[in-house]
Amino acid sequence: MLGILVRPASRLFYGFLAKPRIFKKSPDKAHEDITIIGSKVQQSSFLRFCLRVGWSYRNKRLRQEFAGLSFINPIGLSAGFDKEVQLLPLMESVGFGFATGGSVTGKAYKGNARPWYYRLPKEKSLVVNAGLPSSGSLVVAKHLKNSSSIKNRKIPLVLSVGLTNDKSICNDPQDIEDYIQTISRVHKLVDILEINISCPNTCNGEPFTEPTKLKRLLEAMDELKIKVPVTFKMPSDLAWKDFDKLLNVLVEHKVWGVTICNLVKDSDRKLLPEGVRGGLSGKPVWEISNNLIKKTYQKYGDKLVIIGVGGVSSAKDAYTKIRLGASLVGMITGLIYEGPQVVGEINHGLTKLLKQDGFTNVSEAVGIDANK
Repeated sequence: MLGILVRPASRLFYGFLAKPRIFKKSPDKAHEDITIIGSKVQQSSFLRFCLRVGWSYRNKRLRQEFAGLSFINPIGLSAGFDKEVQLLPLMESVGFGFATGGSVTGKAYKGNARPWYYRLPKEKSLVVNAGLPSSGSLVVAKHLKNSSSIKNRKIPLVLSVGLTNDKSICNDPQDIEDYIQTISRVHKLVDILEINISCPNTCNGEPFTEPTKLKRLLEAMDELKIKVPVTFKMPSDLAWKDFDKLLNVLVEHKVWGVTICNLVKDSDRKLLPEGVRGGLSGKPVWEISNNLIKKTYQKYGDKLVIIGVGGVSSAKDAYTKIRLGASLVGMITGLIYEGPQVVGEINHGLTKLLKQDGFTNVSEAVGIDANK
């Protein structure tokens, strides 16, 4: 009940006071500061309690179970924000139903040359050119193993695994070995693995968006006998016939799900300012993501769980992706532009929309518009 008052007040505070101050800083600096402040805030059980009471929202209509995992709501943090899996308690308190850390790579990599991010406020988008920075899978695995907050997590932890951004790891079998090295170190320490085969900002391109290459990776993964669900982070720039070929390979190997989709490339530079490089997040991904979600659900809805990503900043946005076929919905950019209270706002709004349409659970709405 308190959230009904706190969330609107928080939106006003964020819009008129916090956001202007945050946006005066470079996006890179703002992200660093938020990570530091968030790490400190989550150390206080009292502050975490205040965030849960004021921002998060729970309703039984939003609960789902997949592969033995319980999701209190379908809204999750996408990969790219919490790169080193440092902020899980904060994400729980804000009200996410799951959180994705990473991407984590086999070897350590400091990332592309700065800046990594550039804001496009009119498009509600970020240009991202981080290049998969990571402290490496050895360090991350040790952190996952030793962190009490991760061991005592209350929401499913998804870990995104990427290919080390290193030109020496760009051929068979080095690139497959790099993935396998990371997966073998972390798969017993998380709830879901997300294999990122579609990062557009690396020196090696996207070799595993080719069916034969993807099949070889999956065959190597099969040998690990992974027990947790596996989802693949899909590209945004493939024609449906090529995208479908990848999905066909995935279902042959009994992959649990797909995350649709990664950053959009602005090849024609219609939105990218001069001198700015990277893929686009947020609203530029919206239509592409929705179209791929719909087509994937139409053909593979009984074989793959879909995590819909791209352009979500409201309950209506999340509901659109759900009705097109997404069982879960990921976001980052909407969080940055709307404020952290938006997670609770989306879940509250989703509950109203489900009730309005006569659904007793969010799972009943999944794919309802896919065949329209």
